Amino acid sequence: MFKGSIVALITPFKDNKLDEDSYISLIHYHLKNGTSGLVPAGTTGESPTLDHNEHQRVIELCVKEAKGKIPVIAGTGSNSTDEAVSLTKYAEKVGANAALVVTPYYNKPTQEGLYQHFKSINDNCSIPIIIYNIPPRSVVDMSVDTMSRLFELKNIIGVKDATGDLNRVDQQKKKMGPDFIQLSGEDGTALEFNLRGGVGCISVTANVAPKLCSEFQQASTSKNNSNLLAKAKEINEKLMPLHKSLFIESSPSPVKYAASQLNLCTDDVRLPLVKITDETKKAVKSAMKHANLI
Repeated sequence: MFKGSIVALITPFKDNKLDEDSYISLIHYHLKNGTSGLVPAGTTGESPTLDHNEHQRVIELCVKEAKGKIPVIAGTGSNSTDEAVSLTKYAEKVGANAALVVTPYYNKPTQEGLYQHFKSINDNCSIPIIIYNIPPRSVVDMSVDTMSRLFELKNIIGVKDATGDLNRVDQQKKKMGPDFIQLSGEDGTALEFNLRGGVGCISVTANVAPKLCSEFQQASTSKNNSNLLAKAKEINEKLMPLHKSLFIESSPSPVKYAASQLNLCTDDVRLPLVKITDETKKAVKSAMKHANLI
């Protein structure tokens, strides 16, 4: 169920308020273009600046509009364990298929603290949980051993790996086995990630290139097929400039600008994020042209 091109959904804003109409249109855009799963209210969805009502509304709307056609993996992480439990309970209540829970940021918990954080969420909910390991933003790195301990719990099913270390795919597969779901958290390294045993990507680029990202994932996860591997490499080359340009400045500002070029939503972001510079706009537009998106 949790594989392929899964989009880390942006949250459209208009006049600093949630733009529900654009958000609903965005979800249907993905349903029509082959996206395999939706992640509402993740960090790409600017969850740190959503208030609790908005956070819940974004998840609820996504579940409602997806109508069970593709899985919804709700972003429910927080650096407060109680808050993460509360959000995960809500996601379960409204029908999300799983929760994506980021490692607690700023607090800098020990490995035991990480284990107890996720165990508390696991023990208070019945929804599948995917660990989001992203040391560059959360400061802490969950070890393979801690992940293995968590995989013994009933609801922990896999990881969104944004460590940037491709060797982790091999290490995690060796430790947890093939049933542990490994999803890339980096578009730029998703090809090698899948070749080493990954089954998909929770993607920023898929916000604006859903069809290409879907085709890429289908090709790159097809084992022992040289024609499909060649197709995956071809698509990867087409998308690589876009992958890079979407992180020239803090995400999701660049991808929101890209989405605005496709009339999907405005490029509004919430402080402390700001709109991208004219120089970055040129780079994003050039990359979109390279991918034949505009």
